[in-house]
Amino acid sequence: MQKVFWNIRFETLTTLLVAITVFLLHKFKVIDIALPFSIAGILGSALAIFIVFRNQSSYARWWEARTIWGGIINNSRIFARQIIANVDNAVAIGKTEKVEAENYKKEMIDRQIAFAHSLRLHLRKQNHLEEFKHLLSENEFEIIRQKQNRPNILLHKQGIRIKEAMQKEMLGAFDNISMEPNLATFSNWQGACERIKNTPLPMNYQYFTKLFLYVFIFVLPICLTGDFSKMNIDFMIIPISFIISFVFAVMNRVGEINENPFDNQISDIPITALCNTIERDLKEMLGENLPEKLEPQKGFLY
Repeated sequence: MQKVFWNIRFETLTTLLVAITVFLLHKFKVIDIALPFSIAGILGSALAIFIVFRNQSSYARWWEARTIWGGIINNSRIFARQIIANVDNAVAIGKTEKVEAENYKKEMIDRQIAFAHSLRLHLRKQNHLEEFKHLLSENEFEIIRQKQNRPNILLHKQGIRIKEAMQKEMLGAFDNISMEPNLATFSNWQGACERIKNTPLPMNYQYFTKLFLYVFIFVLPICLTGDFSKMNIDFMIIPISFIISFVFAVMNRVGEINENPFDNQISDIPITALCNTIERDLKEMLGENLPEKLEPQKGFLY
């Protein structure tokens, strides 16, 4: 609840200031202005339409982002299964040595995990590259850290290594037919995430929704004055104005927050936890020790 009030602190402070001012002006007969409550009703209806539209659009962006990352998890498992099954088959039929095959499987699967981590950092505009340093060779990590679009370079490297494995008969001649579409899918999902990240909702919706909200906050206490004075409960102007404005302010803020699902906020897609899931699942498929599972912090996954 503390975070809720902090996020709408300007709206709530404005509401209290306006409501108290209107109440005092009315109470001490400095100025006696009262408007029909129907005016507040009309403004509230217009404001609600803007807020609902924005919230629906924001949630659609949030849900699309979550769907994309669900696909990244699923296809990472599929990609790892393809690598393991195809390379193990090459060992079974005598096309490659077991030690070389094990090294190749670990390299490819670790790089796929590094792709997920680097995409997370890329979307959040973070530079904590040490988080996936253990998944790459020292030479490859030094190359990657100098690149601008690191997840794209990692996918590019995966494609090259698949072709090299085919040349060594570690992968079959037709294995690429099933594996390359997976890499293309990862590229498409990366592009979809970048589209969501770099294309906000039109600023008109944010500007006019905020404008209508503040107009509503200023008009509401004046509209409540007349009816509440007739009922001799004019002291209720302040709490009722606060409650009604609080509801609209929270609804508006929810839309603002959900609009950007990759900003590393508590309401964002928990892609740190999703990357942890990918790393745990793929390392389990390799038979390696699993990293610690991320747990919610104060009820939130990041």
